[in-house]
Amino acid sequence: MQLLIVESPTKARTLSKFLGSGFDVEATTGHIKDLPKSTLGIDIKNNFTPEYVDVVKRKETIKTIQHKAKSAKQVYIATDPDREGEAIAQHVAEVLRSNSKFKIKNLKLNRISFHEITKEAVEDAIAQPREIDRNLVDAQIARRVLDRLVGYKLSPLLWKKVRRGLSAGRVQSVAVRLIVEKEREIEKFKSDEYWEINALLKTSKSKEFQAQLVKSEVKEKRLADQILANLKKAKYVVSDVRKRQVIKKPYTPFTTSTMTQAAARIMGWSSKKTMSVAQKLYEEGLITYHRTDSLNLSVPAVTKAREYIKKNYGVTYLPETPRLYKTESKVAQEAHEAIRPTGLNEKLQPNDDKYFADEQKLYELIWARFIACQMNPSIYDETTIDVAAGKYLLRASGQIMKFDGWRRVLPAKKDPEEVVVILPDVSKDEELKLVKTWGDQKFTQPPARFNEASLIKTLEKLGIGRPSTYAPTISVIQIRNYVEKNDSKQFVPTVVGVAVNDFLIGNFPDTFDYQFTAEMEGELDSVAEGKLAWVKTIKDFWKPFDKKLVSVEKNAKRVKIEVEKLGKICPDCKKGELVIRTGRFGKFISCSLFPDCKHTEKYLEKVGVKCPDCKEGDVIVKKTSKGRKFFGCSRYPDCKYASWRSPKKEEESQKV
Repeated sequence: MQLLIVESPTKARTLSKFLGSGFDVEATTGHIKDLPKSTLGIDIKNNFTPEYVDVVKRKETIKTIQHKAKSAKQVYIATDPDREGEAIAQHVAEVLRSNSKFKIKNLKLNRISFHEITKEAVEDAIAQPREIDRNLVDAQIARRVLDRLVGYKLSPLLWKKVRRGLSAGRVQSVAVRLIVEKEREIEKFKSDEYWEINALLKTSKSKEFQAQLVKSEVKEKRLADQILANLKKAKYVVSDVRKRQVIKKPYTPFTTSTMTQAAARIMGWSSKKTMSVAQKLYEEGLITYHRTDSLNLSVPAVTKAREYIKKNYGVTYLPETPRLYKTESKVAQEAHEAIRPTGLNEKLQPNDDKYFADEQKLYELIWARFIACQMNPSIYDETTIDVAAGKYLLRASGQIMKFDGWRRVLPAKKDPEEVVVILPDVSKDEELKLVKTWGDQKFTQPPARFNEASLIKTLEKLGIGRPSTYAPTISVIQIRNYVEKNDSKQFVPTVVGVAVNDFLIGNFPDTFDYQFTAEMEGELDSVAEGKLAWVKTIKDFWKPFDKKLVSVEKNAKRVKIEVEKLGKICPDCKKGELVIRTGRFGKFISCSLFPDCKHTEKYLEKVGVKCPDCKEGDVIVKKTSKGRKFFGCSRYPDCKYASWRSPKKEEESQKV
């Protein structure tokens, strides 16, 4: 019997299907060793040596692996092909080689890696075993040690200077900084009124289209009404028609960043959900490894895609030569591939998994993006129609598709950011009929808040974080109640988030500087490439950081967390005022004289709708233990109404 060790039970089941009876596949179920939870776990004086301990929940797993490895002919460690996977492989090797009952020989222990869970890929990996990549292991150790030092040293300081129970993170705090600074831009913004003047016009063939007044700064309603009155009397004639052929190349295949952005934009998913669904697809052998910033595609995969396109769409959709994509990231591992399907079946086989519908949606998106990236460009005429209406000029812009190309499999209508306006075919001097005119009062808009897609895009652009860190970073800052999402799924900082940010940026400007954080990521990549010793990276960071810790603890002033006043007197002490505070588990109401008065109440965030079940209670916003919002009845537990969707939004959509 040969033993193959992976992380995930799902991955183990998938591999067992095609490896046959000669293999026994076991899963570690994640990390089997980690830093201790209750202590720092780093020997700072001894070159920052991490003091890894066995994960308590994995004790039995370790015993099982040791027992099976003892009698195995060969042991293959097939954990994921990245830093985390390499670190797990190292820890598996350590528990096997350190077992007092037997010493496993190096000859029996083989590290293998593959980027897709297919029979061919796994058999190829088994035929070419390698040593554990010490550089990747060191890079993971460096990140873990760095993050532990920042978290364990700053958290007590936040308890002392801001509030008990708070914590800081090296990358998470930078993400909060982005959100706080964006909020302050919005607060400073001054909005100006303006009016958009529109006309709905009809051609001689009864085709309607909308045109808008150009070269006019309409700042007030009086002027808008005057222009609208003149337009109702005007004669409408096409003064110019301009067409320009536009060739639009397909998007690149998915990386982790672009996949999470697309899922957020198109399906409204959080990055955490996207990565969770992608993890299942990967472990089931349906897509390649989903933590990647490489645009590389294997030759066999591209060949199969081209054959599929030719057979199903015809030669007009197939470029003469394969499309190759250059990875923009300087640190991407070209040995990795972009995210693509392992096969080209358009539909998954239905199963009993309750997450099947989500898996199908993401799989189809990945499938379409991959096929599209190997297709010919879409070609359309970008059309601009100028319409003369007396002394006024109106304009309509749109496009007429001439050849759909890659849009055949990835239609623009599926993406809310891809608005396509189709215009009728008109000619110069053609007379048009006015259907109606109207004016829309508008106000200049402040910068948009970050949503999941734009935050990931910004972090990637700044060089902060890596494919494996986007989702955990965004999840953690919400769980800690430093930021929350509004009804538009945009991030808004909480008062606690603002207070923590101001303290950290005010006292540790270098540690949480965007460029410095990006440079640290670059150094960790250099460790992974074997160009830099991890201990040097940590030493260079620790010396000034430790000095700053001492100074801040001694000299920094305590930060006050702002509270929202409710305008009500405390019912207990009759002196203080009721205020809304934000704690570890969300918002609550307390007396402004705390801790002298310890009066507290539950904070019920109402959405302005009566409970659709009992018709008596109000619908309120609640949170799960992991920080995710849902809607429930204020009369719980008498009424158990709960929903992920806002009943207010459902009511509004029904009215429309």
